[in-house]
Amino acid sequence: MDIAIIGSGNVGGTLARRWAAGGHTVRFGSRNPESEKLTALVAEIGDNASATTIAGACEGADVLVLATPWSATEDAITAMGDLTGRVLIDCTNPLKDDLSGLAIGTDTSGAELVQGWAPGARVVKALNTTGSTNMENPAYGADTVTMFVCGDDAEAKGVVTELVSALDFEVCDAGPLSAARYLEPTAMLWIHLAYQQGLGPNIGFRLVTR
Repeated sequence: MDIAIIGSGNVGGTLARRWAAGGHTVRFGSRNPESEKLTALVAEIGDNASATTIAGACEGADVLVLATPWSATEDAITAMGDLTGRVLIDCTNPLKDDLSGLAIGTDTSGAELVQGWAPGARVVKALNTTGSTNMENPAYGADTVTMFVCGDDAEAKGVVTELVSALDFEVCDAGPLSAARYLEPTAMLWIHLAYQQGLGPNIGFRLVTR
């Protein structure tokens, strides 16, 4: 697939490395595509990676990935252009700037705001409930971290499930996009345990069934 990634921090960079290593083409969309940091990241990933403007990265891409800080998300969506019919993976979390909690409560979600900012897009919430360390390697011995996926478009969720499974996560369909109201607090719990409680980033959530 041709994947546009908006955001080149820990999450965007790790996802790009993994998908490029699996044979996908990744294009970073940035307001400053020629920055030293992004140029170095593209060189590290290799031939399957490039960087351009946000609109340029999105043009012709099969899947769009939103991996921006929450404060930059609405502006990034505006810069992406017309997203009608496009598969848009929302990896963001509506965190307060000091990481003390969520800026949006449980009667809506960041994902639902993203859908409102990108009318016509097929938004799927995924890759938001854990850190980039687990995106690099979700295996814990014989166990694998569970990644929850939610969205209102079944076909789009299928595409995203394929990409998330390629990262070696165990994928769980959490239902409609409104389920992001539960997934974003789950992300806050992971952040709290990893950093406020001192457990570190090598922790993950797994759904067990019998």
